[in-house]
Amino acid sequence: MKFTPAKSLILGLFLTGSILSCKVKTDPTPSTNDTSNEAINAWIYDNMKYWYLWTDNMPAKTTSNVSPDDYFYPLLNDYPNTDRFSWIQKDVEELTNSLNGINKVFGMKYTIYYLDNAKTNVGFFITYIIKGSPAEKAGLKRGDIILTINGTQLTATNYSSLTTAENASFGLGKAESGVFSLNGTIIQVTKAEVQDNPVHFWKVIEKGNKKIGYLVYSQFISTFDSNLRQVFGEFKSKGVNELVLDLRLNPGGYISSADIMASLIVKNLNTDNVIHSDQWNANITKDRPSYSTPTKFRNEANNLGTLTRLYVLTSNGTASASELVINGLRPYMDVILIGSHTYGKNVGSVTLSDSEKRWKWAMQPIVLKTINSKGESNYGTKSGFAPDYEVVDNVVPFKDWGDENETLLKKALELITGQVATQQIAPNARVSITEMKGDPLKVNESENPYQNRKEMYVTFPK
Repeated sequence: MKFTPAKSLILGLFLTGSILSCKVKTDPTPSTNDTSNEAINAWIYDNMKYWYLWTDNMPAKTTSNVSPDDYFYPLLNDYPNTDRFSWIQKDVEELTNSLNGINKVFGMKYTIYYLDNAKTNVGFFITYIIKGSPAEKAGLKRGDIILTINGTQLTATNYSSLTTAENASFGLGKAESGVFSLNGTIIQVTKAEVQDNPVHFWKVIEKGNKKIGYLVYSQFISTFDSNLRQVFGEFKSKGVNELVLDLRLNPGGYISSADIMASLIVKNLNTDNVIHSDQWNANITKDRPSYSTPTKFRNEANNLGTLTRLYVLTSNGTASASELVINGLRPYMDVILIGSHTYGKNVGSVTLSDSEKRWKWAMQPIVLKTINSKGESNYGTKSGFAPDYEVVDNVVPFKDWGDENETLLKKALELITGQVATQQIAPNARVSITEMKGDPLKVNESENPYQNRKEMYVTFPK
């Protein structure tokens, strides 16, 4: 079977969770001007043999002129079961951009629900709009429902192909008494390259003596670490004494950014305490022992100081670096999960590309496993972390971020205050709320498959 990048990305959407991004300075393969598949495959094998976490489980090296993607996947350990995370991609620049939140997109994520019992027609229920994206500029927002693209009703079999076009006309819908129909609004959108600022939304909610910080954080991207610190600075200045961290849409990202977030949150910050340690294969442990040095909390000036607990809103898209923060903080404070089980990825991968730039192929093999200060790393299954409070995020249209009646935030506020919220509806308001039944077809899907990976990545120590 030929494993194309597109196929590996779909596997990545549901079966991956963390990665680690860096470039290797020295390739194990001797330099050659040969750019044939055979030469590329030799480079693939030698790098995998040196860096791959499960190097001892790799088959013997063979000479092969098959395409690099066909060569790569049979090298993996029990693919796609034990190693359901590693992948290869034709263009290293495209891969690197996607890890940094840069993609050519309309700029939205959505949960896909079936609209009928026959499971034929589907709708896109928008969960997230990238700030500054074509989707936002065109007027799309969280809570909108898309039923048609370019006049064609979305179905379980056509929606993937309909989102590949550069231009699209989105037909919006409405829900009334559980029935979905077009509302007459058509929105035209053209894809553009955008970078997502993951510090998406924040506010402080005051309830009696509780000052509750709420943050929607969509990806661990180091470019925006200063934005993250600024938000926590605002939280600190406003006297926040409870924190709700919304990671339900967060597929992971840079380990360094996860370390910053953990250091901003942890109770009684102590830079001698360990957030996590990384386990590598025997090659790396021997040749580069510094890579296994435990990572300790950072001296972050905007650390909130005395939080005794953290509430995290989760979904099965909460992955990798998000799970690393949860696991790293648990030895030091109560971490309470609300929503559904997380993705389940306790291993990280590295971007390996040709240092001589003879070809653009790049691969993202698993190279490490992370553990917390107690030696715990038991969330690396398809069930991930189980929520302390299971709440199904299926009330549509989805409410705005920060709305105190939004499904998951509402539960967190109830737990913090001990008061059960009642939904307030303005007089004469036309409200049409539907609880979707059954499992969604896809959760928090992006129209760009590169955005659907769950990852955790780092930069190699210099």
